[in-house]
Amino acid sequence: MERNKLITMIEIAIMAGLSFILSKVEFGALWAFGGSISLIMVPIFVMAFRRGWQAGLVTGLLAGIISLLTGGYVVHPVQLVLDYPLAYAVLGIGGLAVFHKPITTGRIFTGLLLGTSLRLVCHFMSGIIWFGSAAPKEMPVAVYSFLYNISYLLPEMLITAAVLVFLKKTAPSFYKQSASIGSSSASY
Repeated sequence: MERNKLITMIEIAIMAGLSFILSKVEFGALWAFGGSISLIMVPIFVMAFRRGWQAGLVTGLLAGIISLLTGGYVVHPVQLVLDYPLAYAVLGIGGLAVFHKPITTGRIFTGLLLGTSLRLVCHFMSGIIWFGSAAPKEMPVAVYSFLYNISYLLPEMLITAAVLVFLKKTAPSFYKQSASIGSSSASY
């Protein structure tokens, strides 16, 4: 059992580090108050699908903290939590969609939609509370925050989906644990 936890913790650390590296692969940076289209979500969802939502949550939490420490944009402590550790941690909840094996393309899309929607909620709330002053005068702050955040999260989710489906088709064993490693619901 201790070996299983150690292997899971090592995978979490590697995937959190890989998230940081892949966050540097950006497909545009048009957003004035943060946000970009990158591959940062891929390793987080891989962990959530491979090891379960708890491992995905911890991986996302670490990826969010690393992102914050390496160039985060902070205007308030609560905004810091919403836009970084929490926004990336909730991606791991997408692992609930693949609770039953085998992992199918439909379950991958369901998990991506769930996790990305929760991330959108975090950024949306932050946008309403702290970045609403940037909204055009004729536009409601909630509409502005939604449009601003969906403008990069939707493309990022679609690119992440393409990568995860590609991995499933070319290396399906990537999402499977070896029998010696244990179940995906190990606690940390």
